[in-house]
Amino acid sequence: MDLIDRLITLSTHMELEPAEDAGCPAGIKKGQDPFLSQAALPNGRKITMLKTLLTSACERNCYYCPFRAGRDFRRATFKPEELAKTFMSLVQAGITQGVFLSSGIIRGGLRTQDQLIDTAAILREKYSFRGYIHLKIMPGAERDQVERSMRLADRVSINLEAPNTHRLQLLAPGKQFLDELVEPLRWVNEIRKRQPGQLGWKGRWPSSVTQFVVGAVGESDYELLTTTDMLHHQLGLQRVYYSAFRPHLDTPLEDQPPETLQRQNRLYQAFFLLRDYGFDLHELPLDVQGNLPRQADPKLSWAQNHLSHTPLEINQVDRRLMLRIPGIGPKGTRAILSARKQSRISNLEDLKKLGINTNRCAPFILINGKRPVYQPALFA
Repeated sequence: MDLIDRLITLSTHMELEPAEDAGCPAGIKKGQDPFLSQAALPNGRKITMLKTLLTSACERNCYYCPFRAGRDFRRATFKPEELAKTFMSLVQAGITQGVFLSSGIIRGGLRTQDQLIDTAAILREKYSFRGYIHLKIMPGAERDQVERSMRLADRVSINLEAPNTHRLQLLAPGKQFLDELVEPLRWVNEIRKRQPGQLGWKGRWPSSVTQFVVGAVGESDYELLTTTDMLHHQLGLQRVYYSAFRPHLDTPLEDQPPETLQRQNRLYQAFFLLRDYGFDLHELPLDVQGNLPRQADPKLSWAQNHLSHTPLEINQVDRRLMLRIPGIGPKGTRAILSARKQSRISNLEDLKKLGINTNRCAPFILINGKRPVYQPALFA
């Protein structure tokens, strides 16, 4: 199996979006590069990223995972030097600008983490690669390995997969929620707080993220968002990812129905409310089962419950409450507060000029004490 075939094999079940055609080296043709994906970096810049595994062999038997131990399918493995060299050939050909590097677990998380670290070190130290590296932390990694990974990467992550110990036992019974998964995230946060940022790559410590599998084992949105809130506020995670469950043949959960993308999207919307809009967990519009409404985004649901009969005066409302008005985000809030220093807002057209979605905000505001006249959208 040649190098490109191995990349394709390793990426087959990683559910990547196809990359835009960026000119293809020998062995890669347009539409046949599932190992490339488009990614937006924390600074907003978009790059094409290689997203792959060191090996698709794994000794863990996670019930949802297509790479689980014992599953009969074609596997592939790279040595650190091989993968680093292959990646650099793609960089030099203008195909990719960054790498998301993970792995199945073979001979323990500690040894596997060493292999991931070796790959990143070869890229940084042998090939002088200064681009983007997202490095996974393996279950079972030790603290010094976590710190070494943080010195090499722009971002590190370890997937919790489930929101608590009980749900993880139903999803991946071989993993320990607190000791193997949460503890390394605590180490990342402690290292960032206690050691100077100059020790990190490019003079700053990497951001940290995690991912949940949504809908496989009956967890509620409240369970997911409770853990999300803790991760952001207590452990400094910049982003939490939610992956709607998709069943795979020859796995213990193959007969479980897939989760909807609508639920996945509602969780993302709720996360941004917690992170960027000043919402507390108890303010989210959860039903008695602890789930978000499916028919409307959570911000709109909150506004319908709290602002429909008590709209906010746009010329007086403070920043905290303004962020709760549908159609007005952090950027729009800044624009309105700045514009109010110059003159009063007189009508919806003034808001539209500031980039505000007036159809969404109009039902929940007053302008100079009066409800604005607007044309309701035909479709929500």
